[in-house]
Amino acid sequence: MARKAKGVDYLVNRVSKKRLVDETAATPPEVKHGGQQDTEEEENEEAVKRQSFRFFDLPSELRLRVYELLLIFPKTIDLDPTNHGVVAPALRLFLVDRRMHEESSRVFYSLNTFRVFPVHGRYINRKHPLLAWFPRKYRAYMTRLELRLGPGFTKPPKCWVVDSRLGLTAARKVHRLKVFVEIDPASDEVLEGWRIGNDFYTEYCVKLLRGLLARLHSINVVEFDAYPSVPKSSPLLKGLMEEAKLNQKRIAWGPERGWDKIVEDDLVGVLQKMRLDGL
Repeated sequence: MARKAKGVDYLVNRVSKKRLVDETAATPPEVKHGGQQDTEEEENEEAVKRQSFRFFDLPSELRLRVYELLLIFPKTIDLDPTNHGVVAPALRLFLVDRRMHEESSRVFYSLNTFRVFPVHGRYINRKHPLLAWFPRKYRAYMTRLELRLGPGFTKPPKCWVVDSRLGLTAARKVHRLKVFVEIDPASDEVLEGWRIGNDFYTEYCVKLLRGLLARLHSINVVEFDAYPSVPKSSPLLKGLMEEAKLNQKRIAWGPERGWDKIVEDDLVGVLQKMRLDGL
């Protein structure tokens, strides 16, 4: 009985091996060729995937749009600890090649707003503000600057000086200066014990604005805005507006407070002077 079982196993093994050999030999050549063709197609697809995208074959309008999506930031750019995670990654475009560096740098510096003096606690007392780090070539692209007032009102930073370190002589395309007032110590009674005199900070800020307008002759619009704690009748705001008017600059209003209503008040004053308000 055992010998018979061994004989059956032997036959099964012989049949299995023969079937395997027969199937391999009976494979039609078309199937083999088709397998090679599929392999070639896959290799071609991988080669297509590895091909680089010819970015500069795009029209200049599309390239400009791509740069704008990647390089324009909603907030004012300044010395800030978050720059390494927010701004720096986008600036890698500058490192691609010379042509992309030229095109993307123009978009970055001409369409963003840059702060004149730093306000973050880590950088507020730095001797060299952000503009001092820019090469002359890039300062020539800038069109918008921001002067933010309020931080350090008890002891204004010594580095907040309008001088040659800012390199403003090269910024000949700046046409808009944004002035944002965070706090006016002269208009808030709560800050009476903290301020240095009633007019000190107002005169200090007006002097900064005067210095900027004297060096940036290309500015034609001064945009004012402020936090809700700063009223329209604020001595600081009034002093800044008077300085802008003396320099014959057009005054505009930022989005924070919706101060476009001030235009209506000015219109009423004009009508009163013309004696047309009773019509």
